[in-house]
Amino acid sequence: MMFRIERDVLAEAVAWTARSLPARPSVPVLAGMRLEVTDEQRLKLSGFDYEVSAEVTLELHTGEPGVVLVSGKLLAEITRALPAQPVDVVVEGAKAVVTCGSARFTLLTMPVEDYPSLPAMPPAAGRVGSDVFASAVGQVAVAAGRDDTLPMLTGVRMEIEGDVVTLAATDRYRLAVRELRWQPGQADFSAVAMIPGKTLADTAKALGSTGAEVEIALSSVGGTGEGMIGFSSAGRRTTTRLLDPEFPKYRSLLPTEFSARADLSTGPFVEAVKRVALVAERNTPVRLAFRNGEVVLEAGSGDEAQAVEVLPVDYDGEEMNIAFNHQFLLEGLGAIDSDVARLQMTTSTKPAILTGGKPVEDGGAPDYRYLIMPIRLSG
Repeated sequence: MMFRIERDVLAEAVAWTARSLPARPSVPVLAGMRLEVTDEQRLKLSGFDYEVSAEVTLELHTGEPGVVLVSGKLLAEITRALPAQPVDVVVEGAKAVVTCGSARFTLLTMPVEDYPSLPAMPPAAGRVGSDVFASAVGQVAVAAGRDDTLPMLTGVRMEIEGDVVTLAATDRYRLAVRELRWQPGQADFSAVAMIPGKTLADTAKALGSTGAEVEIALSSVGGTGEGMIGFSSAGRRTTTRLLDPEFPKYRSLLPTEFSARADLSTGPFVEAVKRVALVAERNTPVRLAFRNGEVVLEAGSGDEAQAVEVLPVDYDGEEMNIAFNHQFLLEGLGAIDSDVARLQMTTSTKPAILTGGKPVEDGGAPDYRYLIMPIRLSG
């Protein structure tokens, strides 16, 4: 097997494929990346760990058909460091030789016959713009849990009803919900899928740079059995197994009536929270005191370091003191796509809703809502 390809094209494809390779593979062969030159002069790079698969297909000008398996992480490091010149890869016996300009690397190959076959793509369900998809997933995935002992909270729930996709994630302390439009293959398409949060976030971010539409493919949706979801765009495809579809009934958690509303400029609010949080220990809150025209941010107390900052606010409601985990608050502020952050509250102990302050037509709900639980203040 041999092929020649531009360095930037190869490096980008190798890096995208390598991101799904396991850090600690259960068997050594899973650390490999499979490179295949087809009879149609295409190069296919693929990786698979029995949970997540990734494959990129590239067009070649020069190539001899064949298959080789080499260390994926090593190949990624090498291609990233190569000079900006065409790259030649030639398989010589049990070795693969990578040449670029005056640089030459020799890699040991792995037994390609021991490598598992990639799963087939599930049936296509519909399409969505890659930038919209990446933005929506990024907004929701921040609230997904990171505790693997509670797998249902580490996922992002995808609900599809016709042309509306709803994404939701929670770690019990906050909840993020985003609605977006897509183009279903069937007008009455309906499905529910629980997707591993980190995998979905990495995939959406990687496919968001393609500038093309993302095709979503689903199998075993809404029923029992081992489901799978696939995403493809611009010659790249990835699949992942679905989690158990069990998920909290989150819609009942979203308050619909509030006693107070605060609109703040997002940028200055973020910077103020970051400054005040410098004196806050990891689990100590940032306290917000809202009154007419201003909000006082405080952290630290007693014998500890303390910080105070005052910001102007467009506030409607009775005076209120409320406190939040500063990291959760910052992640929510980072997720809203608006120059104005709207915080809607009921009492100092009930969930607050953070949204972008853009006007919502016809009194409907905003397309993104971030629910955050307050921290009870002592005394």
